Amino acid sequence: MRDLQSPTKFSRRTAIGLLGAGLAAPFIRPGHAEAAWPEQTTIPDSLKGSGEVRIATFGGAMQETQQKAYFEPFEKLSGIKVHAFPGTNPTKIKAMVETGNVEWDIAQLSRGSIMNLQKQGDYFEKIDYSLIDDGVGAAYRFEYGIEMLVWAQVMAYRTDAFKGAAPKDWADFWNTKKFPGDRAMGGTGAGGWPEIEFALMAAGVPAAKLYPLDIDKAFASYDEIKKAVVKWWDTGAVPIQLLTDREVAMTTVWNGRMAALQAANVPAAISWNQGLMKRDAWGIPKGAKNAVNAMKFAAYSTMAIPQARIAFGIPYGQVNAQSNDYIPPERLAVLPSAPAIKSQLVNYDYDWWIDNRDTVVNRFNKWLLS
Repeated sequence: MRDLQSPTKFSRRTAIGLLGAGLAAPFIRPGHAEAAWPEQTTIPDSLKGSGEVRIATFGGAMQETQQKAYFEPFEKLSGIKVHAFPGTNPTKIKAMVETGNVEWDIAQLSRGSIMNLQKQGDYFEKIDYSLIDDGVGAAYRFEYGIEMLVWAQVMAYRTDAFKGAAPKDWADFWNTKKFPGDRAMGGTGAGGWPEIEFALMAAGVPAAKLYPLDIDKAFASYDEIKKAVVKWWDTGAVPIQLLTDREVAMTTVWNGRMAALQAANVPAAISWNQGLMKRDAWGIPKGAKNAVNAMKFAAYSTMAIPQARIAFGIPYGQVNAQSNDYIPPERLAVLPSAPAIKSQLVNYDYDWWIDNRDTVVNRFNKWLLS
């Protein structure tokens, strides 16, 4: 998400190799027609242990899904007790490490948040990639974290707002004459980063030529939509509630948050086109008391089957290339990592944001007050 999520009922992947030739039947794979979650029945001895691991998450539906997909089976298979805490936050981790009171062993963050903290000091342990399965692509690996979840920041709209018409891109989001109604967009109040990619695409910048971002052009585009934006949201529950209560016709949103809304039969839909493909990662705070267990958990949770299990509970994508073998086609069809959807998304450039975040956020905050 980010780190852009908070505990809410509307809240928001890697693999361990089967080390050693003697491991028998590592999993049971039920038929897709049964709609049962695939099961991992054994793990390598290198992932077993004792004691505990304290995991910070975004809470809400994401943590509920992780409980079933990761925490319970890992605890059973490894012998390591899992304690999950909602409310992960890079600012809290910074304070914990600096005071020596590290209350979490591993935290769900964005790659950007981990890299940003590392620019300021030594806040995370290095990842032991000898434990990580080969199914996890190089794009999801970095020195102080391992990406474990693929999600998308996209446009959502009420399907009953435009007399059968449907917005297709950010130019439509900006077009308040063709698509009248109030809007909501992501803000910076909770540490979020402005959605200036959307402003640039609305101004006609092709998705393939977004980066490096033209900040001046982005804010000129923002000027055109500012009066229509009634809420610059900070937590993922807010845009969902705004759509539910008919307070906005369109909003930016994290794709996974839409599942609960659509299950409640709210007339709303996602427009995947020109969305941003983002990733969450595990980071192990420097000085974590159970860092070894944390690494074992990171390795387990990014195995192909645990990664697939997440997709059964919430529509987010996987980082393990082998996970799709365990996900039914109808479920794959709604995941941001599915080829048909992924091809519509723009890969979020965390490196650019790490270099430019402070400049953009400061300018955005001043712009909001102008």
